Amino acid sequence: MAFDHRKYIPFKPMAKTDRRWPDQVIEKAPRWCAVDLRDGNQALVKPMTVAQKQRLFDLLVKVGFKEIEIGFPAASQPDFDFCRKLIEENRIPDDVHIQVLTQARPELIERTYKALEGAKKAIVHVYNSTSTVQREQVFGMDREGVKEIAVNGARVVKSIAERYPDTEWTFQYSPESFTGTEMDYAAEVIDAVNDVWRPDQGQPVVINLPATVEMATPNVFADQIEWICDRVRYREHIAISVHTHNDRGCAVAAAELAVMAGADRVEGTLMGNGERTGNMDLVTMAMNLYSQGVDPTVNLSGIAEITDVVEACTEISTHPRHPYAGELVFTAFSGSHQDAIRKCLSKRKDDDLWNVAYLPIDPRDLGRKYEEVVRINSQSGKGGVAYILERDYNISLPRWLQIEFSKVVQREAETNGGEIDSLTIHRLFETRYLKVRKAWELRSYDLHRDDNGVNATVSIGPEASPTTLSGHGLGAVEAVSAALESLFDVSIAVEAYDEFALSEGTKANALACIRVTANGEHCSAAALAEDTTSATLQALFSAVSQVVPTDPSGAVQKAGETEQVGV
Repeated sequence: MAFDHRKYIPFKPMAKTDRRWPDQVIEKAPRWCAVDLRDGNQALVKPMTVAQKQRLFDLLVKVGFKEIEIGFPAASQPDFDFCRKLIEENRIPDDVHIQVLTQARPELIERTYKALEGAKKAIVHVYNSTSTVQREQVFGMDREGVKEIAVNGARVVKSIAERYPDTEWTFQYSPESFTGTEMDYAAEVIDAVNDVWRPDQGQPVVINLPATVEMATPNVFADQIEWICDRVRYREHIAISVHTHNDRGCAVAAAELAVMAGADRVEGTLMGNGERTGNMDLVTMAMNLYSQGVDPTVNLSGIAEITDVVEACTEISTHPRHPYAGELVFTAFSGSHQDAIRKCLSKRKDDDLWNVAYLPIDPRDLGRKYEEVVRINSQSGKGGVAYILERDYNISLPRWLQIEFSKVVQREAETNGGEIDSLTIHRLFETRYLKVRKAWELRSYDLHRDDNGVNATVSIGPEASPTTLSGHGLGAVEAVSAALESLFDVSIAVEAYDEFALSEGTKANALACIRVTANGEHCSAAALAEDTTSATLQALFSAVSQVVPTDPSGAVQKAGETEQVGV
């Protein structure tokens, strides 16, 4: 079949020149309604068992959702039984409204109320499709006929509710496929339903406007919502709700713009599970608000538990790049990103407002760890490698060594492929820079300063047969370098060295990093020790040991001396 775009008709947006929503800012969260147990469940290849439904319901309550659609009891015996279980076992908190869906057909509405008998607070959600294509091609009915279905359904909903005065009822109406309905007609049907329910006389009413199929860009949906909010009667007495689907990948954006356009309430599912490409993702939208300093009114701090429960109940894995909840969403492999994150975190104090490059929110707010933020592969750079060593091993590297060591890690990643973990990075650093050959191990040192500089005497090598070196220079490093130059007949130039004090409680209190040139060869090393001088001298010995051909004891013997080499 040809890939032919000409078969499709572009969605015609409504003419609206008085839009106000683009200038609005969301400053408080809408009312949320979680529809995981109904809309989410009906989209599963394998619908949830009662045990899975109960587990997911309990999670929604724990997170803080106050309106939860639990099923379509008139159309499904398992949904009916689950509704009865929640009520009869008193599993619904007093501040939670359960919501159930029914078509606008009298016999289905009747059975819906039977399922809800004994509930303290319940929302009866009745719907019928009003779109042009459904009227003309599915039902073969005109406008009046479809409107009459809605009005008759509203009458039945109201009359049966009067039989159960002990329940706090909310009525909800959805003109299904709202986005494909002419706006003037949608308002006409909504007004007709509200003329029956009379929200102005105290009856709680929700008018839900579903993008049953996402047909246009989010701004077009916002125009539709604002238009309805401006035109329908009883506006101040009703809650306008939206229920967006993700056919174009814009369900969250459409819901956010709808709230800017006047919507009071948003329906969706955790992680966006739903028919076709899914429903509006409650986690994403709530966390989007949170990232702007708006209280989302639900607590998503235990994101690991949320993903675990949703995956277990839906048998759908969470994508690793799923906003906020995915395994990799706070992970940086890019070297420049890692470097920016490391620098920002190093400057941040606990009570500072959050302002960290590449991290829209603090991962700790969702129960995530900074260990997950920076991970290393062949694309990573010096900043990420340095961050791992700082975070896990309290090892801070100077910039020149960050650059050098990152190439060591990159070669390892390119050779082995995939990700390099923290233990491997530390092993590479230890092997390349910290490992000390026995003959070059610092035993002791004695430094004396006079008017001409520093006289250094150091003892290195095995405890049973150490070698003593003596030298003079302007500082300790220069003095010991002079001793090594004399012993090995080499020219040593120190290009860079840095000392770092480590935090209390570690066995080693200092780290020294040094880079030298010996007879034209570059060599670098690092050392951990109890003091900075010991660390610096050991790093110098380790660096020179990479260049000179023999050990100090052998060089001493070759020179015909047994105890001391003088300079």
